[in-house]
Amino acid sequence: MELTRRDAMAVLTSTGIVVGAGAAALSQERLDDQRADPDVDVETLVAVAEVLYPSEVGGVREFVETYVAGRTADRPDYRDGMADVLTVVDERAESWFDAPYAALDRADRDATLRQLGADAIEPDPEGRPPARVRYYVVNELLYAFYTSPTGGSLVGTENPIGHPGGTASYRRGADE
Repeated sequence: MELTRRDAMAVLTSTGIVVGAGAAALSQERLDDQRADPDVDVETLVAVAEVLYPSEVGGVREFVETYVAGRTADRPDYRDGMADVLTVVDERAESWFDAPYAALDRADRDATLRQLGADAIEPDPEGRPPARVRYYVVNELLYAFYTSPTGGSLVGTENPIGHPGGTASYRRGADE
């Protein structure tokens, strides 16, 4: 299973960030420009995604970079919030495992998120660090994955309720 930039653009389109083919082309140019944004630690974000996403999924870096660039474009407060919590994740990894989060193996990355409590706390953009990590990083990455065509196909939500796929789309079984 391979995630692509197209998957990320589909998610951004579904959230209303990118609308129409012309806007998608324009937005892709803006996304390419923002990929170099030093405020968001993409290495740490990709490392978190590699823990959250199934291990057989490829193309994670390209997908995450594209999605986050679109999600944080023209939203400096949101970008700052995400950057702040990624710093928290890195600091905790350094404190607990003596290495930056992205340098840890998958098990230690998972342990860092769990020790932070990001797996069990309610998301809150204004809350304590674990709640902010859940809001800005964990939930964002999971939302992006499962609303993408590739991630959605993994759990059978590629044509969710309310999607205008016609009557045949909801009458047929998932295995057809």
